[in-house]
Amino acid sequence: MWRRIVIFLLSLAPLGWLVWATVQQQLGADPAKTIVLLTGHYTFYFLLVTLAVTPLRRLVKFRYFHFRWLQTHRRMLGLFTLFYAVVHMTAFLVFILGLDFTLFAAELVKRPYILFTLPAVCLLFLLCITSTKSMMRRLGKNWQRLHNSIYLIAVLAWLHVFLQVRSSYQDAVVFGAGVGVLLGIRLYWKLFGIRRPAR
Repeated sequence: MWRRIVIFLLSLAPLGWLVWATVQQQLGADPAKTIVLLTGHYTFYFLLVTLAVTPLRRLVKFRYFHFRWLQTHRRMLGLFTLFYAVVHMTAFLVFILGLDFTLFAAELVKRPYILFTLPAVCLLFLLCITSTKSMMRRLGKNWQRLHNSIYLIAVLAWLHVFLQVRSSYQDAVVFGAGVGVLLGIRLYWKLFGIRRPAR
């Protein structure tokens, strides 16, 4: 129980810091843009952490140090991925569009990377509502097939970041490396006949 509480509070910490920094006017000359950028980063961080749970559990197996306990909290981490994705999109709609949805089509032309955001968030919503034990029983084998779409979400999220590059490729390289390693491990397991991990 205490681990669940700690993980929950740590997961809320980025949002708490962002609220504090906003109140204290610590977000630079364009706080709206900074909020949109940071919430997008938080979303990607939680996505990577969620994807890292299974490799950590399977690869780190020291006697007194392991990550098996983290498996039970993967659903919470996935829900926080969705939470920050929704905050990210809301910040964009409020601060960039000013809730003027007539500008949305023009923004798609100006910012084509948005096209990768919408399906990724829709898939996250779908994974969220099917993440309960009752839905696992109801969907059977199809549940795993559906939740394997987390890999597609990771690729879409990276494309979202990559297409925003204007001068520095740092974020695209770091996030791309994270996605590449975490998906590469799973591909290795599949190609060499190692039992497929759950997500």
